Amino acid sequence: MAAIDRAGLADFLRRRREALQPEDVGLPRGQRRRTAGLRREEVAALCHMSTDYYTRLERERGPHPSEQMVASIAQGLHLGLDERDHLFRLAGHHPPARGELSEHVSPGMLRVLDRLDDTPAEIVTELGETLRQSPMGVALTGDATLRTGPARSLGYRWFTDPATREMYDPRDHAFLSRLYASGLREVVTRRGPGSRAARLAELVLARSEELRRLWEVHEVGLRPHEVKRFVHPQVGALDLHCQTLLDPEQSHRLLVYTAVPGTESHEKLQLLSVLGAQALA
Repeated sequence: MAAIDRAGLADFLRRRREALQPEDVGLPRGQRRRTAGLRREEVAALCHMSTDYYTRLERERGPHPSEQMVASIAQGLHLGLDERDHLFRLAGHHPPARGELSEHVSPGMLRVLDRLDDTPAEIVTELGETLRQSPMGVALTGDATLRTGPARSLGYRWFTDPATREMYDPRDHAFLSRLYASGLREVVTRRGPGSRAARLAELVLARSEELRRLWEVHEVGLRPHEVKRFVHPQVGALDLHCQTLLDPEQSHRLLVYTAVPGTESHEKLQLLSVLGAQALA
């Protein structure tokens, strides 16, 4: 770990904060806004830290931020990869890896997600780990970003935690098992032995007889159905179309779930929006 450049860090944070507008990060502009760009308390909230902690960094004071804290700041300020790496070096840390190991969501993908308040959406890694969700995404599937360890991967949970399957129509369970097995094998082949994908596969294979059977079939090339059938504990069955936006540089996908207007599923999504808002109140 190198020495922190407090003056450079403070200047970079301040200039990036002043360059961002509320609408860039999904916040309402409101009235009587005199601050150039975002307020410090708004950035602190986006970075999941106290206003006092963030303010001290901008004023060249406070503790040496950890790598986790710097990563949170980079994400909260919607930094690009080169900007993120610069921030890490200013804070005295080596920049994280890019590609398959990176969990830094691109600013463009974040901007799209920030505008999807009324639609279930999530950003996931190639291993099915949820990095960000829209408020409606949380209302649909729960806050998946709180999970830790291998359980962050939906594929891992599918084969090791029976409760995971309750969220999906039983008629789709057999296909989803094949889909997750196929997808995991493809990622393992793409990333190679010793990769995070290979280690995850070893963990699941050791725990799941079902995956071991599917692994022997060596099926690849399966793709998700256009319509996903969810079973929500409050609103019941939902048939949702899934659209995907891919960030090839980071191997992240933005999944957006919509219902056909006029259908029962569309009405249930509207009800879920109200229930989600009430839960956050």
